[in-house]
Amino acid sequence: MIIDKIANISMYRIIPDHVVDFIKNLPKDVSLGRHDILDKDYANVEVYETKKIADGKFESHNNYIDIQILLDGSEKIYYTSTANVSVDIPYDEKRDIMFYSDKIDEYDSVTLDGTNFAMIFPHEAHAPQIATKEGASEVKKLVVKVKV
Repeated sequence: MIIDKIANISMYRIIPDHVVDFIKNLPKDVSLGRHDILDKDYANVEVYETKKIADGKFESHNNYIDIQILLDGSEKIYYTSTANVSVDIPYDEKRDIMFYSDKIDEYDSVTLDGTNFAMIFPHEAHAPQIATKEGASEVKKLVVKVKV
């Protein structure tokens, strides 16, 4: 996982230029839903209520790198290597997702707060949408999917 300030996102050559341009030029009032970027890269913008740590579940994706950025609010994302966790729900090829049974609070976390991003690779399990110590809140989030 790479965690860094959004201002540094263009430093990562693994991120295609068209994705960096999309992120840097994203309007504050971007509409919810799917936004096709180029080729097989796309982004989802969503609004939701963060959840309790006990309700968090690790997931991973085989075909895409996630770049997660909060546009409003803050949340925690727990993470670990997929080698450290046990499969709960097998890989769903159509949805490109697998879920794990392990408790997330035994692993490291990062807080996304609108100034930073998390880039999550296929070999990394992550549990997003977790409330910070301030409690549950509504967030607006950009998740860019970069085809591997």
